[in-house]
Amino acid sequence: MKLLHFHIILILFVTLPFFSVVQATSFKIVNRCRHTIWPGILTGADRTILNPTGFTLKPGQSRTLKAPVFWSGRLWARTYCTPDPSGKLTCLTADCGSGKIECEGRGAEPPATLAEFTLNGDQGLDFYDVSLVDGYNLPMLVIPRDGTGGGCSSTGCLVDINRACPTALRVKGGGRSGVVACKSACEAYGDPRFCCSEGYSTPETCPPTEFSQYFKHVCPRSYSYAYDDKTSTFTCTGADYIIIFCPLPYTSEKLLEARKEKADLPLVNKTMMHIGHHRL
Repeated sequence: MKLLHFHIILILFVTLPFFSVVQATSFKIVNRCRHTIWPGILTGADRTILNPTGFTLKPGQSRTLKAPVFWSGRLWARTYCTPDPSGKLTCLTADCGSGKIECEGRGAEPPATLAEFTLNGDQGLDFYDVSLVDGYNLPMLVIPRDGTGGGCSSTGCLVDINRACPTALRVKGGGRSGVVACKSACEAYGDPRFCCSEGYSTPETCPPTEFSQYFKHVCPRSYSYAYDDKTSTFTCTGADYIIIFCPLPYTSEKLLEARKEKADLPLVNKTMMHIGHHRL
């Protein structure tokens, strides 16, 4: 018994320093849109769930959540949500289909702008990106704060793509005037070439298309299609993250072109890794 007790103490002595340096990560989710949004959260398979899985943010409001240490998942914002006569909540964009404010393990219905994270992954790094692979509904900015290594660069899509969305990809509805979201070519056409599926399921057989290149031109730091790894995934260690919807100064593509401005963010460290857009 004494020998067993000694081994337990030794194991704790060896492993405790590792656990002491792995800190819980916070996500501060901010709504700078002019309308209410309903953020949703989906946790990856076999990971501790980050709660709540959905909530309401009025314009100017924010909410900070603590993520489990090795959390992996995605965050997004639903828009134009209203209850039907039975009380079931439905959203015009990025609805998760739960019928409630909380998404309860359901993901966003495309099109949706997604922030994706894998915390404390390979070599203790967080891997994160903003993805337009499933289309776009809102501008988004992800800012790491107080990181200690790995690049720790901001990423996102600052442009209101809805106003300049290609005609074939536009989403309208709910009696609202104008475009409320912009589909991916995969969703719009269902073509394996655009979906990187069937005979086009490798980087070699699924190069960028004219549609993914459009998204990449407008938002060069965001994922534009399934194999857009090298310029779209970023790393950091020990950081907390601010996730801003409708970040300032976000604007329309037309206005940016008129001002001869760029919509991208500063150049970043290129230590990157694909975290799997469709594996959550």
